[in-house]
Amino acid sequence: MAKSAATKNPAAKSTKATSGRPAGLFTWLAVGLVVVVVATLVIIKVTTGSSTPGNSSFQPADAATVAELTKIPASVFNTVGVTSPVATITAPIPLKGQPALTGKSSTGATLPKVFYLGGEYCPFCAAQRWSTIIALSRFGTWSGLGNMASSTLTGEIYPGTPTFTFVKATYKSKYLVFSGVEQYNNVFNTALNFYSPLQKPTAAERANFKKYDTSKYIPGITAQQDYSIPYMSIGNRFLISGSSYTPATLANLTRAQIASGLSDPTSPVTDAIIASANYQAAAFCSLTKNQPGNVCTSGGVMAARKAMGLK
Repeated sequence: MAKSAATKNPAAKSTKATSGRPAGLFTWLAVGLVVVVVATLVIIKVTTGSSTPGNSSFQPADAATVAELTKIPASVFNTVGVTSPVATITAPIPLKGQPALTGKSSTGATLPKVFYLGGEYCPFCAAQRWSTIIALSRFGTWSGLGNMASSTLTGEIYPGTPTFTFVKATYKSKYLVFSGVEQYNNVFNTALNFYSPLQKPTAAERANFKKYDTSKYIPGITAQQDYSIPYMSIGNRFLISGSSYTPATLANLTRAQIASGLSDPTSPVTDAIIASANYQAAAFCSLTKNQPGNVCTSGGVMAARKAMGLK
């Protein structure tokens, strides 16, 4: 059977948008590894490997595509809200009573930190990056985003899912700090029998991942499903473990087609991406004391706040 798009000893899980409990699980064996896949939300277990650089080449995202991604009209967010006709959208998981996660901005200010851990080969990370980039663009500016697609290795699930990479990205904001770590590239290394290592999280980021991306804090999973990607800590106030919508939503589309449709709230693909972005923006607003006001009081974010039970 073909290799799966999973790291060593991989696992995956699903979460209903409303309750965070498992749904629709099924399994298969691939090259001696067990991978669990679900219909609405799938994630891949990550290992903490070497920091040896990978060999994948970097292709900068063109300015026109970045503009389509980061300058979406406010009316689109407000029209879409938090639902999609083609995919279940999963909101960030609230986390209570934990130390705040902060970082230093480019100006030296201590701000709430958004930490992302993923891999370029991973189709679920590919889907998540679209909505995360869009949500964060409402609070700051991006530079250095690169074009990327998930692995196209024969037998991989959702092969070649179009996306971007954070490997050289810089994010500037007066509200938030962002740290994106792509642990592996999308080039299969036969010598390693896996994808080549690319970036390594800091010791503090690794500790955050090891503590919170577990069944103790992620509802509805087992210990065997711990340590999965994509993973995000939003200031240690919210967690995301897995893609917020299925990568199947992006199937058979190019990066340019997805980006050019982001200003069309009647597009089912746009709805899935924007609904996820609204949920993330609502979580960000809880860290920024509802700033900027035009974002945090907008209709789409308010709908997400209500759905998440936030005041």
